[in-house]
Amino acid sequence: MLVLTRKKNQSIMIGDNIVITVLETRDDAVSIGIAAPKSITVLRSELYEDVKRENMSVLTNDMASALAIKNLLKTEKSPKE
Repeated sequence: MLVLTRKKNQSIMIGDNIVITVLETRDDAVSIGIAAPKSITVLRSELYEDVKRENMSVLTNDMASALAIKNLLKTEKSPKE
């Protein structure tokens, strides 16, 4: 992990097209601004973890549903004549 000290209105560059700027510091909080291309998703880490957990839940439910349908179709097949 790279640790940097920045003051108000100072920035950090990530690659050629992402700029993180310190906007304000107060008490134990820092406000930052992030300028990034629209093609890059920027999320707070806790929101990212919530989205990841929800996606895994949906995937698990979809897989369970697909297996249930497959088993249902397998048991309902009519015998060949």
